[in-house]
Amino acid sequence: MSRPLLISDCDEVLLHMVVHFAEWIEEAHGYRFELESESFRDAIRDTATGEVVAPEKVWPLLDGFFDKQMHRQNLVPGAIEALAAIGEHADIVILTNLGDQHEAARIEQLARFEIRHRVLCNRGGKGAPVAELVAELGPSVAVFVDDLAVHHQSVAELAPQVWRLQMIAEPKVARHMPAAPHAHARIDHWGEAVDWIVARFHEGPAH
Repeated sequence: MSRPLLISDCDEVLLHMVVHFAEWIEEAHGYRFELESESFRDAIRDTATGEVVAPEKVWPLLDGFFDKQMHRQNLVPGAIEALAAIGEHADIVILTNLGDQHEAARIEQLARFEIRHRVLCNRGGKGAPVAELVAELGPSVAVFVDDLAVHHQSVAELAPQVWRLQMIAEPKVARHMPAAPHAHARIDHWGEAVDWIVARFHEGPAH
């Protein structure tokens, strides 16, 4: 067994993204992003008509943001300090739902904030890559942090021994978003999350 492992999402966990994405799609495309919506796909609407933007346009919009607008993103408060504290106990991998074409830009972006950990890109549910990381690294215990309920469900199904913490660091989104039913806990602030994560490291695999 190796050291414990933290597997962390990036957007709305380490870096703010949604508010900046909302500003950009309004400026560049005439769309608005309804932050109170529980569904990312249904949140993007045409400002002129009020109609939901077609699902097939959502990924291209996201790709457009990550192609040219990542400089807008800023740190979630307490994230750097939390990673430093957790890094004393555990290895850290950042698992981000981006296409592989954005991997180098994400690594560079995080490095500008002095966040230098292994980065893995993924599309779709995160259960499979989490299970693969656990198999590869053989941690004594693993904790997964993500904002989206769908990823907690995926990890619960494919890597049930991994502790699951939901964090939504953007207050404008967090107050409208229910707790993920497949997460073990919901904590939206790193200051509180560190203690919970370290406690799980001492407790052993999820049960």
